[in-house]
Amino acid sequence: MRQRNEHTIANCCQVDGRGYWSGQKVRVRMYPASVGTGLVMVRTDLVEKPMLQVGLATRQEHQLRTVLASGQAKFAMVEHLLASLYALEIDNCVIEVNAEELPGLDGSAAAYVDALRSAGLVIQAAARKQLIVDRTVRVGTAASWLEVSPTHGQASQFEYVLDYGPDSPIRAQTFRSTIGPHEFSTQIAPARTFVTSEQVQQLRAAGVAEHVSPQDLLVFDQAGPVQNRLRFDDECARHKLLDLVGDLSLINCEFIGRIVSHRGGHALNAVMAKKLLQIAQRTTDKLFRKAG
Repeated sequence: MRQRNEHTIANCCQVDGRGYWSGQKVRVRMYPASVGTGLVMVRTDLVEKPMLQVGLATRQEHQLRTVLASGQAKFAMVEHLLASLYALEIDNCVIEVNAEELPGLDGSAAAYVDALRSAGLVIQAAARKQLIVDRTVRVGTAASWLEVSPTHGQASQFEYVLDYGPDSPIRAQTFRSTIGPHEFSTQIAPARTFVTSEQVQQLRAAGVAEHVSPQDLLVFDQAGPVQNRLRFDDECARHKLLDLVGDLSLINCEFIGRIVSHRGGHALNAVMAKKLLQIAQRTTDKLFRKAG
């Protein structure tokens, strides 16, 4: 099995936009970081500039988005950025954000990928931690589940099965892909967030996302996308896979295995991530005991 070194970006880069939920303007700046730093997020809009270490320990339970928090350092809608950092093999980075919610952009991760690739990559003198799946693990129910299993290849394999039933305006679809810089940049990052027109009405009735239009993400009614066009026939499944990559990146090591998600979402992704982290910790403990 291949082993690669840690990486950071060569130069600072940034992404600007507005939060989907808050409508607030926000800037995300990403800086190079030394070996072993991991991903550190900083709230530059707050006086004390609180920060947190990205990982499962700082994840909070929220619907429709991934939120990290530690004290005053709170960050919402982080999954697209985290997926981009993971897939582009960036292990060490300091991320400064001047608002709580990261920008929604066009609903995809394309802007993050473009910014990070333009910054360049630096190889660092430390091996990246890996979690090599050596058993099959399944979480969820008969209707919604995730399963990881060993793979005979060297690349991670991700698959998402989307099926909201015959009455949904979003048709059933499946997308599968290996996860690497090229595959992610061209086949996954451009896939956009999606909602139904009924969900849009519910959100606006709740007083959120009032500024978001059908040009800012994919909105579906029974006729298909509203005032928009699909980038891929299976764009919705691709976007759910993007979210899965971002959520699993919270285990803070390279995942080597195959994962299939059948109608999974952020909450179930987190359950699987916790299982994988437990496996990684047990494996590390065994190695240390053998060495001793």
